[in-house]
Amino acid sequence: MQRVAFRKSELAAAADPLGAATSLATFAAQTTPLSREERQQIVRQALILVGENYAHLPLKRAMHSIDPVQRLKLLLQTLESAPDEEQPVEAEFHRELTDVFTSLHDLHTLYMLPVPYNAMTAFLPFLVEDYFENGQRRYLVSHVAEGFAHATFVAGVEVRYWNGMPIERAVLQNGQRYAGSNREARHARGVETLTIRALAVVPPPDEEWVIVGYETLDGAHAEIRFDWQVSPSIPNAVDPDDEGARRAAASLGNDLENEIVRRMRAALFAPHVLEPRRASAEAEEPATLRSRFPDVFTPKVVTTPAGTFGYLRIWTFHFSPERFVPEFIRLIEALPPRGLIIDVRGNGGGFIMNGELILQTLTPRAIEPEPLQFLNTPLNLQICRRNGPLSQWADLSSWQDSMAQALQTGAVFSAGFPVSDPEACNAIGQKYFGPVVLITDALCYSTTDIFAAGFQDHEIGIVLGTDGNTGAGGANVWEHRNFITHVLPGSVYQDLPNGAGMRVSIRRTIRVGKHAGAPLEDLGVIPHERHFLTRNDVLNDNKDLIARAVTELTNWPVRSLKLTAQEKSPTRVRYFAEVAGMTRVDVYVDDRPTHSLDVENGRVTFEAPRSAHLELRGFDAAKLVARYRT
Repeated sequence: MQRVAFRKSELAAAADPLGAATSLATFAAQTTPLSREERQQIVRQALILVGENYAHLPLKRAMHSIDPVQRLKLLLQTLESAPDEEQPVEAEFHRELTDVFTSLHDLHTLYMLPVPYNAMTAFLPFLVEDYFENGQRRYLVSHVAEGFAHATFVAGVEVRYWNGMPIERAVLQNGQRYAGSNREARHARGVETLTIRALAVVPPPDEEWVIVGYETLDGAHAEIRFDWQVSPSIPNAVDPDDEGARRAAASLGNDLENEIVRRMRAALFAPHVLEPRRASAEAEEPATLRSRFPDVFTPKVVTTPAGTFGYLRIWTFHFSPERFVPEFIRLIEALPPRGLIIDVRGNGGGFIMNGELILQTLTPRAIEPEPLQFLNTPLNLQICRRNGPLSQWADLSSWQDSMAQALQTGAVFSAGFPVSDPEACNAIGQKYFGPVVLITDALCYSTTDIFAAGFQDHEIGIVLGTDGNTGAGGANVWEHRNFITHVLPGSVYQDLPNGAGMRVSIRRTIRVGKHAGAPLEDLGVIPHERHFLTRNDVLNDNKDLIARAVTELTNWPVRSLKLTAQEKSPTRVRYFAEVAGMTRVDVYVDDRPTHSLDVENGRVTFEAPRSAHLELRGFDAAKLVARYRT
């Protein structure tokens, strides 16, 4: 068995985990224990968030047979009354509190460890992914980090054992440490965090090194030892000075741990995406298809015997809405019109409005954003009363009346209202007219769950899952520090010691359309079709998965609509619309119907006032199939 060492890569230190890494033992020696009073402060604040703010508490008690409030009370009693020699040591305290939050099976609601844990990530210099062969799940090394080299431990080797344990059992055991809402999500999290762990969310690994048993490419069995390394986490893509991101903070829906792990994976295995200039220089696609934000979008053209299709990977929704939505539209309009594959696997979410605002660009249907509900408690009612139309945080006045009535009605939850503006969710209109397939997995969470649910509920296209469910995170999440600074300052919320933090699902989401009224939490989005990832997918850029998605796209008719202005005068414009897959186009000028035109030879022409707002509705017989707006 060999023990490996790392060499520094050539990237800048800020995005160079190997170069900035230290051993787990060295890191552990740098930690400073919390006092008994500081631990009590943390638990008291956890009792407030979980007991009075947490939107899913009734659901979690019923589904998982847990009582987190009682566990927190018992922990607080120990901290207040037990003698010093019976107090939990530092690591035990963090694990106990983390375990209480983990029992909720909610990746939104968590305890964030204090300094120095909260800015660090533990990692091994390789990535393990799973696939299926003859109906059996298997595990292989899909990537090794820049700066790591070994004669036989390379991408493509099969992992058989993990610290002497069969790999399948090790993954399942690891998955139990995380708060996945369902079995699929826990397994996916067990694989994802096998080699990367965000110490802001989970305590450091118990073991200082890992022994990996693997099968080499020539079929031999071997073992290799890796020491856990600890490095500063990679900052996310949101500019802290971005005004749009600050305004959207109240509508956040993301999996913090997933975002930290995703960024570290990028730094280790695809560092060019963290450096836009380098990504642009290395891009093979035409300039129109080079993402301005490669850490957010990856577009490409897929050429197959069935035709040429578009593919767009959305890595995160945690990005300024003012830049996210226009870039999404620019890319889908530049991709081939024959059909579009949108891949959101591994996307832990972000700002809810990003996920809901782009739905309209893919369908002629009117979009209904998902309503959200508060748990009816006196403290939540106080929050809603404090934050009205003039609030710097969010206007919560819509929820007040139903919460005030809860004393009489006994309602558990408030009425539901969206956080995304319904008018804005329909103001842009459809921009892509071909068929669309959405690819999901069990790591899709929060805003990505909401996007997938909206995609399915509005019948935009086929949902193709590589797992049997999405991550099932149906909530809007607020951080504890927001309660102090913006939501309800000068109240029961108090600063946490030494940089510790917490998050809580403050409002739960409810689905619309055919699934109207169903909660998204724990249930998630079940795909229409399932694709079991192959070895070819893992090692060759999802080749079989994309082929399967193309097969789904070819089952739908080809549609397109392109409008151009032919002639202009000071007052009038003559328009030419080239369409496919439509028999009639109705024209609305300033929201009033003015023309109903039969399509002849794939085109229609009409005139309209120069400054008019236009809407074109395309029909195939009597079915509305396109809705274009200027």
